[in-house]
Amino acid sequence: STMRRRKTTDSPYLSTNLSEGKEKLRLKQEVGLISGVSLIAGTMIGSGIFMSPEWVLHHMGSPASSLLIWAACGLLAMFGALSYAELGTIIKESGGEYIYILRIFGPFPAFLFAYTSVILVRPAGLAAVCLSFAEYAIAPFYPGCSSPQVVVKCTAAACILFLTIINCLNVRLATSIMNIFTAAKILALLVIVVGGLVLLAKGQTQSFQNAFQNTTAGIGAVGVAFYQGLWSYDGWNNLNYVTEELKKPEVTLPRAVMIAIPLVTCLYLLVNVSYLAAMTPSELLSSGAVAITWGDKVLGSWAWLISLSVALSTFGSSNGTFFSGGRVCYIAAREGHMPDILSMAHVRCLTPSPALLFTSTVSLIMIVSGSFTGIVNFFSFMAWIFYGMTISGLLYLKIKKPELSGSYKVPIIIPMIVLMAAVYLVLAPIIDQPQIEILYIVLFIFSGIILYFPLVHFKCHPHFLQRVTLHLQLFLEVAPTTRDAN
Repeated sequence: STMRRRKTTDSPYLSTNLSEGKEKLRLKQEVGLISGVSLIAGTMIGSGIFMSPEWVLHHMGSPASSLLIWAACGLLAMFGALSYAELGTIIKESGGEYIYILRIFGPFPAFLFAYTSVILVRPAGLAAVCLSFAEYAIAPFYPGCSSPQVVVKCTAAACILFLTIINCLNVRLATSIMNIFTAAKILALLVIVVGGLVLLAKGQTQSFQNAFQNTTAGIGAVGVAFYQGLWSYDGWNNLNYVTEELKKPEVTLPRAVMIAIPLVTCLYLLVNVSYLAAMTPSELLSSGAVAITWGDKVLGSWAWLISLSVALSTFGSSNGTFFSGGRVCYIAAREGHMPDILSMAHVRCLTPSPALLFTSTVSLIMIVSGSFTGIVNFFSFMAWIFYGMTISGLLYLKIKKPELSGSYKVPIIIPMIVLMAAVYLVLAPIIDQPQIEILYIVLFIFSGIILYFPLVHFKCHPHFLQRVTLHLQLFLEVAPTTRDAN
């Protein structure tokens, strides 16, 4: 693919020169509407719907309020994706939040995003998905009790190592695995939905009587419940990472969003209703793996099918997360915001192996030191800081530079709602239950300042770094990718 390294000293604001000069540099536009829908839905349906329901219920306290959270999360994901769709029609470049923050606010905040995303946010997402895969993969070996944490973490680590090998060796194999497992996850959800409808038809509605009883009202608890629910919708912005490869992005991007997200929201609500039809709230809360408990109660001797389907689903999702994980890293390196080694590819396999190896190493550290719910809360807090920044960039363009608007325009009230939700999701846990971990996260984000000014702004690169890069190139058998090939 033809890439160009842009100067980070460009104006932080958008200019027509960017869009004019981009015409001949655009990547092949091969992603159509169906592929776009499948990319969004396939990434969203991962581990969350099989792991998060018990935590949403735990924080909200009642079945009806937890269902409201699931619906509200779907609506928020829809509003966020529609706002991003407008950004994608104004700035027709791949890279998602990173490229939007870079073009609107300039290189410094974009570097902070890339630094945080590459080192923490993306590895945290991969770690959480692999932990959920491990829970379901080993649950059948420990019937009637929760699985030992050591076994769960070792299985998750093995999953990451296996994915690293696949993605570093063969791109086609990695994409084939993604497609097969997408079918498995949709089938698993449909089995759970149909089973729940049968139970409701038989009159199993005890969980829905006095459904609002014991509802929690604390702003912090609601915020954390949102974190757990929104984790299941993560991926709503995935199409913005491949904008350059979309056919007619101004049409495909909004349409794919309008099809995929309502479809996933309806599936999630029906699956939650099915869980509550099969289990009492207390049974759901005590279940380490909700879908396995559902399978034991509804399918009996065939319960292993659910365990297998969910393990396949979460493995496929972790593969998708890992596969797309190098995109921000690669583009940030292309802009001069990351070490050159992370933008290199293997000379024979043509895979971005340094970026993939780096992501897997950080993910392994997170698996050893964290739990699923802790990693998800940490991931969501960081992600919503940057979602809020990106949406505020859209509001800035709509108000200050209306002439830049693309062919698709979202009503201004929608990004305003998303921005208010982002502010709430960031501040609510801090106000209600301040934790020292949140301070560490904020300090980590701003620690990027120490690296930005000497390494990026003033371009002071110590000679030993060049030697390290050269040795790594020889050891990993990687080379810089073509930039100005035309």
